[in-house]
Amino acid sequence: MIPEKLLEILKQDGVVAIATLGQDGPHMVNTWNSYVRVSSDGRLLIPAGYMHRTEANIACNPQVLITLASSKIQGLHGPGAGFLIKGNAVFITSGPDFDLLKSKFDWLRATLAVTPDVVTQTW
Repeated sequence: MIPEKLLEILKQDGVVAIATLGQDGPHMVNTWNSYVRVSSDGRLLIPAGYMHRTEANIACNPQVLITLASSKIQGLHGPGAGFLIKGNAVFITSGPDFDLLKSKFDWLRATLAVTPDVVTQTW
């Protein structure tokens, strides 16, 4: 389940960091909060323009860590809220999840679909 505060953050400007682990070690890539969509079943759908190393890592190890935040949303101890998401990911190149993002981001080559296992507000 995606917390309401996380949905608020996704409406704000901010950076999303996506970490994967592959044979060459850890790798991190970024996108924007406003690019992320939430599916009806609670997955995060993220447009992938490049993310080739991320895709290769996920093919070997689907586990991802994602952080995102906004200074404009009230957090646990004052202004600013952030989340850590642990989950499993897959790259999708056809079907409804791909088509949804392709209609909004004509540059994407794939949809990165993340199924959260743990969603923790960190600040």
